[in-house]
Amino acid sequence: MKNFLIMIAAILIIPGCVARRYLTQSENTVASLRADSAKMQNKIALLENQISTAQSNIESLNRKIRGLSSQNVALGQQSTEQQDQLSQSQKDLRNQQQRLQQLQHLLAQQKEASTQLKNKMSEALKGFNSNDLTVYQKDGKVYVSLSENLLFPSGSAVVNPKGVDALSKLAAVLNLNNDVSVDIEGHTDSIPIRGKYQDNWDLSTARANSIVRVLVNNYKVDPQRVISSGHSYYDPVATNATSDGRAKNRRTDIILSPKLEEMYKLLNQ
Repeated sequence: MKNFLIMIAAILIIPGCVARRYLTQSENTVASLRADSAKMQNKIALLENQISTAQSNIESLNRKIRGLSSQNVALGQQSTEQQDQLSQSQKDLRNQQQRLQQLQHLLAQQKEASTQLKNKMSEALKGFNSNDLTVYQKDGKVYVSLSENLLFPSGSAVVNPKGVDALSKLAAVLNLNNDVSVDIEGHTDSIPIRGKYQDNWDLSTARANSIVRVLVNNYKVDPQRVISSGHSYYDPVATNATSDGRAKNRRTDIILSPKLEEMYKLLNQ
């Protein structure tokens, strides 16, 4: 009898250990993906700063060249040192102009990729009510914002059939655009949750994870492209003082970011 009880205890304990190990692995993967997303934003900001710096350098070099040329005209002849200074300034100017053109071209490519992705998403999701689903661009990314009314019953993290239908259309676009990363953010209003979930953090995170499971399990979106997070009521888009504002805050944002490998390579040169 004692051996039988030991065997039953082992059977119950082992699945729990396995589940905890998978949970730890998932948490580590999410942390890594979030770090990559933060690096992407830093790279874009760095790119824009480098464009501004390059433009300033070009103007400075132009002023230097004009000054040297004026000196040469006034002297009526060019010394060897002046010729070398003028030649080096012209070379620096060409290099700066070339780098500026490359940076501007890559930034334009990123913006164009974002615009095209937005248009594809808008077309795929055009059959849904604008009060329940919006697609827009912000900071070089595409946001697909879905209301609680479209996705979930009140207080639940189980995606309803209409929400699954919307996600199927979104997934179809994602599967045709493999160079896009996907960040899923769950949001709630400020009314404390009661019942199954401990608090609004718990509910917002559970809803984001439910979206991930639909995209990955039902529609085979690559899980390595996906990050999920819960924001509770700390990132509102409207006031929580009115019922209309609270309804707008109860949402899930799916944020799509075109990858920028070529831009990263140029920035690291």
